[in-house]
Amino acid sequence: MALSKVEKRQKIKRRVRRNIFGTAEKPRLSVYRSNKEIYAQIIDDNTGTTLVSASSREKGIAAGNKTEVSASVGKALAEKAKAKGVEAVVFDRNGFVYHGRIKALADGAREGGLKF
Repeated sequence: MALSKVEKRQKIKRRVRRNIFGTAEKPRLSVYRSNKEIYAQIIDDNTGTTLVSASSREKGIAAGNKTEVSASVGKALAEKAKAKGVEAVVFDRNGFVYHGRIKALADGAREGGLKF
């Protein structure tokens, strides 16, 4: 039987997470995209803690279409990360295709000064 869309994403996510691991020096930037919102967090996998998070639900995120909002979430996340002393991250797209809103968030984070 064929896998559903969600099951396919979960399978890709497991495959990608085998190779991606965030450390204190280079934490993992994890992205989750729902139909309405987008969420991103920077995680240290050694301690299992979230260092910084940002989402489209926060106040101060620029309005516009979903792609523009994703870019502003990336910039906001990069600003918060810089304040915490995080310069470089490993990007975890969480099984989502690197296109559209996921790419816009990554580009926004790069514009904000994160390296990955």
